[in-house]
Amino acid sequence: MDQIAGITYRQLDYWTRTGLVAASITPAAGSGTRRLYSFRDILIIKIIASLLDAGLSLKAVRTALNTLTDLGVDDLAATTLFSDGSTIYHCHSSDEIIDLLAAVQGVFGVAVPGLVKDLTTTITTLPTHNTDDTRDGASARGEAQVVPAMRSV
Repeated sequence: MDQIAGITYRQLDYWTRTGLVAASITPAAGSGTRRLYSFRDILIIKIIASLLDAGLSLKAVRTALNTLTDLGVDDLAATTLFSDGSTIYHCHSSDEIIDLLAAVQGVFGVAVPGLVKDLTTTITTLPTHNTDDTRDGASARGEAQVVPAMRSV
């Protein structure tokens, strides 16, 4: 398991005995029997190892995995998890991020590239004004002017 998941047999045995992971193909049936883990089982083990390597506690990782299960997240291969070092977030969609350790607290995210695209589209569709015409028009009346100038942000 060290070669595949980057953990020791002792870690894997502990995680399995405590219910953190399970050998879904062939569980242990007594002393001396071999457990057989599925690809998904090994993916979960890699996720756990990665979160532990990021500095999170085993308790936090266990809570996050339980919350994912409670949320009905089955497709782990399509799941994005990230952490700030103190909590674990699940990116459910481009608009929804869930804090897995804070009783499923939703977090609001702003996708700045999407805003830039929307703003660019809006600005390029604005009517252009001749600066000579606006000098006497809007600025003389104290109105704000929008000059569509595209720059790299």
